[in-house]
Amino acid sequence: MAGTNQGIIEPPIESLLNKVDANGEPISKYQLVIFAARRARQINDYYSDLHEGNLFDNVGPLVDSSVEDKPLTIALHEIAEDKLRLRSA
Repeated sequence: MAGTNQGIIEPPIESLLNKVDANGEPISKYQLVIFAARRARQINDYYSDLHEGNLFDNVGPLVDSSVEDKPLTIALHEIAEDKLRLRSA
């Protein structure tokens, strides 16, 4: 993924919607958006903490990424590569 600035084109949304939640059911578009946005905020917080010298509060990207990659793009790639799984509440 590093060096390729594909954005939302890669991974395709159809492949992301085929991911399943903890109950084995496909996730909806709304669940995907909320899940990816929540993870993107965590990644953004990680980078903010990194500049402040605090490395213990947040988990950084779980996939290879470059400086140009946005947190939401990183989150979508993590979902596509099965690094994250949606848990039911």
